[in-house]
Amino acid sequence: MRLTRRSLLATVWATGVAACAGAPGISASGTEPDATEMASLIRSGNMSAREAVDAAIARALAVQPTINFLVADTYTQARAQAATPGSGPFAGVPYLIKDLNNVAGVMTRSGTRVTAGRPPAATTEPFVAAMLDTGLISIGKSASPEYGYLPTTEPLAFGPTRNPWDLGRSTGGSSGGSAAAVAAGVVPMAHANDGGGSIRFPAANCGLVGLKPSRGRMADGEVPGPLAISVQGCVSHTVRDSARLMSLVERKGSAAIHAPVGFVDGPVRRKLRVGVLTRGFAGFEADKEVAAVVNSAAKVLEDLGHAVSQTSWPTTASFGDDFLAFWSLGAAQDVASATRETGRKADESSFEPFSLRMAANASKLTEADTNAVIQRLLGNTAAYNEWIKGFDVVLSPVIASPPSPLGYLRGDVPFDTLRERLLQQVGYTLIHNVCGAPAISLPLGRTSTNLPIGVQACAAAGADGLLLELAYLFEEALPWRQYRASLA
Repeated sequence: MRLTRRSLLATVWATGVAACAGAPGISASGTEPDATEMASLIRSGNMSAREAVDAAIARALAVQPTINFLVADTYTQARAQAATPGSGPFAGVPYLIKDLNNVAGVMTRSGTRVTAGRPPAATTEPFVAAMLDTGLISIGKSASPEYGYLPTTEPLAFGPTRNPWDLGRSTGGSSGGSAAAVAAGVVPMAHANDGGGSIRFPAANCGLVGLKPSRGRMADGEVPGPLAISVQGCVSHTVRDSARLMSLVERKGSAAIHAPVGFVDGPVRRKLRVGVLTRGFAGFEADKEVAAVVNSAAKVLEDLGHAVSQTSWPTTASFGDDFLAFWSLGAAQDVASATRETGRKADESSFEPFSLRMAANASKLTEADTNAVIQRLLGNTAAYNEWIKGFDVVLSPVIASPPSPLGYLRGDVPFDTLRERLLQQVGYTLIHNVCGAPAISLPLGRTSTNLPIGVQACAAAGADGLLLELAYLFEEALPWRQYRASLA
């Protein structure tokens, strides 16, 4: 008899999981399979790809009206693909692609009203193609804030994506649609990308694993320049899912920029030099509950024999505003490109106020101003690279507070107010995008009201494997899979 996903939960996870409870990423709590386990069930014939895809679609239809994670569905295409899922390592596993990236035949909206009516994408982007080549089956495009600018997923074009842990709270951004879907049990993992924290913020807010790889690690097209800040990845429930996907889509051979990591399958064995901090680069201290979780994680490592010491960011006082100025250059390009594409004037009927103000700020920068910003950011890269030599890893908050109320960081908040809130909230993640270093968010704590709190670990550029080994260690010491969103 072929087992369905539902019956698997009543049989495999009730009886067979005890035998593999010690393996990384496997929980004895009866939770649904992660992507690795689901792929194994499909390969063994205990679940068909069509059953896995149908279950994901059914769950998506059930929760979409509540959490609003989806911009466009590809259910018909997914069911057709599930009929012949192939033999990739993740063959038949349902997935989502973030709506900042092109998939052939599907419209890319980029979280903005100005893209309404544009034709479907003609081609699939290289990194998306590399992910799908592993056998993953996309069931749709996940929500993003406008052009991915903000650390919350509340685009005026589509309305807010709601956090499955608390529907009045933000999922984070910009990969908030993907994170909400994974937290709500729609798919076991989903595509995400990160230009300033956009993998790590949603992972922290939604109780997930979120690895921001080193710049140039992933097979995402052209060789990146020294200030290419965006990288590709995923959000997942388990370390092994993130580790396996990275191993499959990292650059290899002559294309490799960093030595390939391969599949990391267990915790770090050597003793580490661990730095810890709770104050952001703008000088703001983290929320007390957030700081307590970070310090508790550091204490776990100390109790395991690792050398732990306090530290502080090596960034300059102007770093936050310099990053925002550099970010505004991208906003100006996006607004100008969309205006040319549509022939419409750039105003608040098509763009959010934050996007327009960012573009306006960029227009005021002279060439000398821009060059000075870039040189200061490169100086911060040099400072980070020197600072991190003193540690193997550094622990910090991901974001200063637990998931914020919806509306707090939305794109129509007055710009000066929003700027202050951003500098206070995101004082832990931007430096890694500037210098190209890896960082990971791990769901190591919860607030008194059971909201997730993520802890960030960062390392030197290229040390992605070490962060995954550390993540496995934490997954063993502070297991999180038994804690699920109320909507899951």
